[in-house]
Amino acid sequence: MKRLLAVATAVFAGLVTAAAARADDGRIAVLAAENFYGDVASQIGGDRVAVTSVLSNPDQDPHLFETSPDVVRKLAAARIIIYNGADYDPWMEKLRRAAGKPDGAAIVAADLVHGKAGDNPHLWYDPPTMPAVASALAATLAAADPAHRAEYAARLETFLASLAPLNEKIAAIGKTYAGTPVAATEPVFGYMAAALKLRMRDERFQVAVMNDTEPGARELAAFEQDLKSRRVRVLFFNKQATNNLVGHLLALARASRIPVVGVTETGPPGLSYQAWMQGELDATAQALAGSAP
Repeated sequence: MKRLLAVATAVFAGLVTAAAARADDGRIAVLAAENFYGDVASQIGGDRVAVTSVLSNPDQDPHLFETSPDVVRKLAAARIIIYNGADYDPWMEKLRRAAGKPDGAAIVAADLVHGKAGDNPHLWYDPPTMPAVASALAATLAAADPAHRAEYAARLETFLASLAPLNEKIAAIGKTYAGTPVAATEPVFGYMAAALKLRMRDERFQVAVMNDTEPGARELAAFEQDLKSRRVRVLFFNKQATNNLVGHLLALARASRIPVVGVTETGPPGLSYQAWMQGELDATAQALAGSAP
């Protein structure tokens, strides 16, 4: 990281002219750390923006991401940047400062929903997050491009309306399955599980995995017993961060006829944020009803 920050500082000065040239087509360059924020930027900005997303590979563990000079170039060219914050993508903040743009237009999801380091950082699964990000983005675009303020406002209204089916699905699942015990290998789906009023077990185990530390023997034994005794209705797992331990827990769940639901930290290719969330909610409802998604 130190080497790349040095590259960022050295390269940035030479990129100012290139960044200005990229703006000649009239579009506003937006860099999103994660592709689901990039998708929202495209929905709000339409053809007025040129969006680049850094993390977009659904087969890659986001926690293993290493930045590169190419990311530095894209950041230097961006007029607006969007990232998660809450220590999920600390490389973005470091590069932002190294590139000499600490006061540039930045939308940080964690700041909008009062998230902080140490919290569960998977904020895009918390229903209030995306409306806050979209609203902040519409305001930022309007400030950067006042002539098209009405367009951004109209797209924001369309985006917010498009979330209604998701909110209705969340409410319906919560009404039917409130208090149902579930478990997860790590807290990726934690905010959504809470919104669905599900009762999450084995949370200390999940936090250990999220922090890349070995879960305690007691936590592992309790998790295994929950699965063997069918004390949980569904097991959620992160499809982008599997290992032998996760595989062991999945095998226990399946042996106990507990449905498993795979969730991701990166939006699948070709799907909007809304379609991605709808698919995972549908899979969750199916699993809670007692069948494998």
